Amino acid sequence: PPPRLHPETIEAVRDRADIVDIVSDQVVLKKQGKDYVGLCPFHEDKSPSFSVSPSKQFYYCFSCGAGGNAFKFLMELGKRSFSEVVLDLAKRYQVPVQTLEPEKRQEFQQQITLREQLFEILAVTAKFYEYALRQPDGQEALTYLQRDRGFNEDTIQQFQLGFAPGGWQTLYGYLVDQKRYPVLLVEQAGLIVPRQQGSGHYDRFRNRLMIPIHDARGRIIGFGGRALTDEDKPKYLNSPETELFDKGQTLFGLDKARGAIAKADQAIVVEGYFDVIALHAAGIPNSVAALGTALNAAQVRQILRYTESKQVVLNFDADAAGVKAAERAIGEAEEMAYRGDVKLRILNIPDGKDPDEYLKLHTAGEYQALIDSAPLWIDWQLQKLLSDRDLRQADQFQQASQDVVQLLSEIANADTRTHYVRQCAELFSHGDARLMPLLAENLMVQVRRRRRTPEGTPSRAPLAFNTTSTLEEAEAVLLCLCIHAPQHRETVLEMLEKRDLQFSYSHHRALWRELSAWQPTEEAPSLVSWLRDRAAESARLAQTQHLFYLDEKSCRDVVRAPLVIRAAAACIEKAHCEKRYRHFLQLWSDADDTVTPEQQTHYQNQVYAEKRRIAELEQERQTTFEDLVKLPWVGDDYQTLET
Repeated sequence: PPPRLHPETIEAVRDRADIVDIVSDQVVLKKQGKDYVGLCPFHEDKSPSFSVSPSKQFYYCFSCGAGGNAFKFLMELGKRSFSEVVLDLAKRYQVPVQTLEPEKRQEFQQQITLREQLFEILAVTAKFYEYALRQPDGQEALTYLQRDRGFNEDTIQQFQLGFAPGGWQTLYGYLVDQKRYPVLLVEQAGLIVPRQQGSGHYDRFRNRLMIPIHDARGRIIGFGGRALTDEDKPKYLNSPETELFDKGQTLFGLDKARGAIAKADQAIVVEGYFDVIALHAAGIPNSVAALGTALNAAQVRQILRYTESKQVVLNFDADAAGVKAAERAIGEAEEMAYRGDVKLRILNIPDGKDPDEYLKLHTAGEYQALIDSAPLWIDWQLQKLLSDRDLRQADQFQQASQDVVQLLSEIANADTRTHYVRQCAELFSHGDARLMPLLAENLMVQVRRRRRTPEGTPSRAPLAFNTTSTLEEAEAVLLCLCIHAPQHRETVLEMLEKRDLQFSYSHHRALWRELSAWQPTEEAPSLVSWLRDRAAESARLAQTQHLFYLDEKSCRDVVRAPLVIRAAAACIEKAHCEKRYRHFLQLWSDADDTVTPEQQTHYQNQVYAEKRRIAELEQERQTTFEDLVKLPWVGDDYQTLET
């Protein structure tokens, strides 16, 4: 356990720390009289109800009731202990740390936590890569940045761009042999890889242009490495998931874009590292990238902390590949856009260019004009649906009408639905004022009918999962059963092993590891209590805290566990199959003359095999759901299970 902090240290930190400074790291604050206001980070705040008083050094949310001082803010937001918060602030404000055991003071001050050691190793590595960029071996990478990308010295230094030399143990020799960092820590930082055969390690990044990835506070948490030749595969190689780096929770460039997003009241999300760097270099610093993953709700919420109007522009290429990339990248932001939680716009630059290419031929002002005229997500969807349709042809008119009804029925706000119904009716009527009211009424009737889901029938997801991510909810259901119905834990394990499935989300994997490791002891006889204690120490586990409590839905899942397990496993396997299907379809589509006929046939067969399996799993989910809805449900069961 950490030593007790001396009261003088706590008071010194309390006097030195400024609550406005601390809260501003997480919330966009605007001056309002003597205080500051912003969106509350503790709940889904739609209008500024969060107030910070610099004179009282106190925060309070008038909506959810959260309140306290700077210590409480950091403890609640990061699920951290009091000592951790005080120590972190002491380092931030350079306050000397004293403990109540003077003889341990020096030893304690020399101790560095695992995360701090990893931060240090990554920072040293970034300096090593920056130095290597200026050496003869790095000349090709430097020339690429200056000539091919057009980056000047200020931009290269601002983003700390570097070069990973060739050789299997160049970085290893520097960090382990020269700097004497433990091999295990360097491996945990994601910089070296253990050899599959024999002992020893080798550098993960070799002969690559290196791009440091920072967290929102500006600390390096990982790297992206770009190949300099076509022979080196893959073209881009990211750090693996580590204690510090989770690409699903990270936005590249956010540390440099936060202030600009708040100032512009708008965020631009692009596809790659160099798009972000090019935009910042051109004077458009309110841009970030999602590291090649679909936008999830956590990433969108990170962005929305800094924009009061909740405006996010997603910029991808305008060609067919760019449209597909936009559809993939939209992720959970689509559901948030339908609900009105984010004002999402889509920008496809003409001629299939990405922002980096566009800015080489056009000014920042021209790019900003494209941003300003970018259509809202729903308008973009409508344009895509109707662009290739001849609405004067009966069959195409009917299909377009059905597609439009499906799209508009997703919109949560009634006024917004009405707006788009009228807009679509005008398009379908070809300017005929007599037809437009009839078409609008017909569309509205169909939209209302589609939104009115009959009781006991499935809506969008056959298993009736309620979260924005069906895969995430399916995994959560299995974990919840393992926690609250231990008699079914072995069944879950057998199902996962039988279908060769793994949890996709890092916080779910962390919880599964804890469940596998737990053994009842006198100190921790209760699994749930033990998990709550563990979650208080781990930000990743804290994301699963809602699974530690039973509600009516989870109680129903426990009662119907065998069917729920089967349906959830089918859902997870279907998601994995869809991922493999897209992968092989992309390989098949991208096949050129260098790909042998045998390889092309293999890709084709894999595509068909995955498609067949997806259909089988969908049928299994439908059948299981039909069995589920037939089962009786007695409300008293909830009270019994809750007790």
